[in-house]
Amino acid sequence: MLADPQSITIDGTASSCGRVLTGTDLGRFTAPNQNVVLEVQTARSGRVRTVSRLRTSKVTADPLVSSTNVEVSSTVSLTINRPLEGYSDTEIEKIVVGFIAWLQAGTNANLKKIIAGEN
Repeated sequence: MLADPQSITIDGTASSCGRVLTGTDLGRFTAPNQNVVLEVQTARSGRVRTVSRLRTSKVTADPLVSSTNVEVSSTVSLTINRPLEGYSDTEIEKIVVGFIAWLQAGTNANLKKIIAGEN
């Protein structure tokens, strides 16, 4: 079980997200103002699928009516999908670390390309 609370730092600002849901397959952590939510979910059905999701929300000007504000949100997730047997936790960890390193290489160059829509 992950520790409570979880700290998420975005652009130098840390959000302390307290556990708001505990289940056998799902944990949810939310910042007090609910603008940062972390979910970790594991499902087993012939394979093990773990999804870690970070959702952020903010209030911004409505692009259609500039005098009105609207709430918008974004979600970033990491999915690990593996067979029940055949890969150790250490092997999966090394694969994830390699993937994150690829995203961050060259001052986040590949991450920036993906965000811009390149493939």
